[in-house]
Amino acid sequence: MPFHPPPRVIAVVGPTAAGKSALSLALARELGGEVVNADSMQLYRGMDIGTAKLSVAEREGVPHHVLDIWDVTFPASVAEYQSAARAAVDDIAARGRVPLLVGGSGLYVRAVLEDFAFPGTDPDIRARLEAELADAGTGVLYERLRTRDPVAAGKILPSNGRRIVRALEVIEMTGRPFTASLPAPAPVYPSVQIAVDRADLDDRIAARVDLMWGSGLLDEVRELAGVGLREGRTAGRALGYQQALAQLDGRCTEKEARADTVQGTRRFVRRQRSWFRRDPAVTWLDGASPTLVADALAAAG
Repeated sequence: MPFHPPPRVIAVVGPTAAGKSALSLALARELGGEVVNADSMQLYRGMDIGTAKLSVAEREGVPHHVLDIWDVTFPASVAEYQSAARAAVDDIAARGRVPLLVGGSGLYVRAVLEDFAFPGTDPDIRARLEAELADAGTGVLYERLRTRDPVAAGKILPSNGRRIVRALEVIEMTGRPFTASLPAPAPVYPSVQIAVDRADLDDRIAARVDLMWGSGLLDEVRELAGVGLREGRTAGRALGYQQALAQLDGRCTEKEARADTVQGTRRFVRRQRSWFRRDPAVTWLDGASPTLVADALAAAG
């Protein structure tokens, strides 16, 4: 059988609100590309406003893949995402188009581009940790993770109970730090990784949060609550969504919900920057530059 080399992937990555979506549309038009989503929260159906998911009209005719594949009650699975995203990449390339992997979820990007196998699971350990999470909350488990694997703790939001449980599960199963169980990078696809950042990101985050509430986030969350958002171990803890639920439940005011979302997003951005800046293969571009598209095309070769 003839050998078919793996397709070349252009990844557009970087922190929230930096302008990845706009750049990806411009690159798709210039290169004949299609977008494969790498934002973990845009995988959920109905989570549109709070994730800044582009509407069909806003996609400007550019096909988007691996969006809206899970119900809000589904616990996120990087392995399932990996399978769906790689299938989309291969399909796009087979049709002579350019796959553009776009999003700020670093682990999801890595799962697509690299030979990334996931440690197994132990149902008994998982059930015990999840019961402890439900009983004691994330604080106790996060402190345990900080003691056992501070590197892993530094990469996980203290409110992300699902990922904290997973890290502790792997530590118990292997007797090693969670970070030691992750494989060394080995590329599956040849790729160019372009990260977008900008100096005014704090202001853009605040403006985005205002837009979320002004565009009807509470109505979106109220509707999703009717189909299980509160019970969703991943979706229900997403930035903006957990704060909107707290507001709807009367546990905080709108002002407090907005402020907490801004603060949480800024913390998340710091983690995103840290993740992507560790990779020397990533080319960083200024999202505010008037030559951004030209610079990205030059980086893409």
